[in-house]
Amino acid sequence: MRLAAAALALALGLLVWLPGAPRAENIVTIGAIFPLAGVSDKSGYDAMAAIEVAANIVDVPHKGLESLPLGAGRGLPNLGNADLAVAFTYHQGNPSVATSQVLRLAEQNHVAALIGGGEGPAILAAATEAERHGVPFLVPDATDPKLNGRGFGWVFRTTPLAADIDKAYVQFLTQVKAAGTQIDRVVLVAGNDASGSAWAQALGDALRAAGLAADTVTYAPNGIDLSASVTALRDKHPDAVIFACNAADASLFVKTMKTLDYKPPILIGDDSGFSDPGFVAADANLAQGLIDRSVWSIGKEDSPAAIVNALYKVKTGHDLDDRSGRVLQGFLVLADAVNRAGSTDPAAIQRALRDTDLKPEQLIVGYDGVKFDASGQNTLAATYLTQLQGKQYVTVWPAGRAAGKLALPYKAWLP
Repeated sequence: MRLAAAALALALGLLVWLPGAPRAENIVTIGAIFPLAGVSDKSGYDAMAAIEVAANIVDVPHKGLESLPLGAGRGLPNLGNADLAVAFTYHQGNPSVATSQVLRLAEQNHVAALIGGGEGPAILAAATEAERHGVPFLVPDATDPKLNGRGFGWVFRTTPLAADIDKAYVQFLTQVKAAGTQIDRVVLVAGNDASGSAWAQALGDALRAAGLAADTVTYAPNGIDLSASVTALRDKHPDAVIFACNAADASLFVKTMKTLDYKPPILIGDDSGFSDPGFVAADANLAQGLIDRSVWSIGKEDSPAAIVNALYKVKTGHDLDDRSGRVLQGFLVLADAVNRAGSTDPAAIQRALRDTDLKPEQLIVGYDGVKFDASGQNTLAATYLTQLQGKQYVTVWPAGRAAGKLALPYKAWLP
C-alpha cells in the first residue's frame, strides 16, 4: 500500500497493512504502533515508510545488503521463506488509545511481535499492555528510562538512552578541550516546558560533573521571535552551545543568529529539528559547521547504509534521518529475532531477542552492536556526532568511525 492511501486510512483510524512483497500464503505479521495522529504528522509517516522499506529488504534480495541479517535471501528462511507483513496503527500520543491498539493487534490480528515508538506516556502504556499479553515489543526510538526500569520481560529497546547521549557530549567536548580548544562554559538552549527542563537538567549535571560550567537559556517553543533568547545566549559568552528544538525552531534560531550577527565557537544540535531533512534542505547555508548527534549517517556510496537510504528516498523523496534510521534498524533487529526463533510463538521470539548479538558491520546505524541486558536495553547503543558540511551531515566523531574531519570553529552562514 502506498503512503497516500495509507495516510487516508490512518486518518480514518483504520488498520493499515504494509506487506513487503507478498508471494504466497506463508506470511508472518508484525504489529507496528506509532504516534501517527493525522496526515500532517511527518514523523509517523517517516516511521511507516522506514518499516515498509525494512520489510522489503527482508522479503526481496538487494545487492550490497548481504552483510545485513536477512539481507541476502527472500523472506524468513527459518520459517519456510515466509514473507513479512506489517499491521500498522497509531496511538495518537494517548495512553488509552495505545492500550486498546495493542490489545487489538494482539487479540484480533494475532501478531507475532510488536514494534512501537514515540515518546511520552503513550509508548509506556503500549509497552505495559504488550507485557501483560506476553507479546515481544521492540522500541526503536523512545529514550524514557522508565521503559526498561519496570521489570518488564517482553520489552526490548535498541536506541541509546538520554544518559548515553549526555555521556557522548561530555566525551566529545572534553576531547576537543584536551586537543587545545577553549571549552570552559557550555550553554544549553531548551524549551521552557517540562521536557526541555528535564533535558537541560540532566545534560547540565553531566557537564558539571566533568568539570565544565553549564548554564541554560530557555525559549517558548513554536514562537515567532527568538531574538531575546539569542541575545541572552550571546551575553553568556559560551564556548559551546547545545540546542534542543524542533525543525521550525531550529530554522528560526539560525536565521535569528544571522540577523543578530552572532555565532558561537561551537554549535551543537541535539538531533530532532536539526536532523530533519527539511532543515538541511532549507537552512544548510546558514548553519555550516553545525554539529548534530545522530546514529544515522549515509556513509560511502556503496555502503549498506547508502543502499538502504536510496531505497527509502525512492519511497519518500528524502533521506533517512536519525529517528527514521533508528526505526528501520529496530525493525530489522526484530525480524532477525523472529527468523532465529524459527517460530511465531511469542516465547520463542522473546528468547531469540534475549540471545541477540549483532555486530556493527551487521547494522546500518552507528551502534556498537545490539545485545540486550536483563532489562531489555541494548547495552551497545551509541551515537555519532556529525557535522553539516555542504548539504550533508558527515560523521566526525568518534574518530574511529569518522567519515570526515571535524572543522572548528563554527562557520555558520556562507558569505
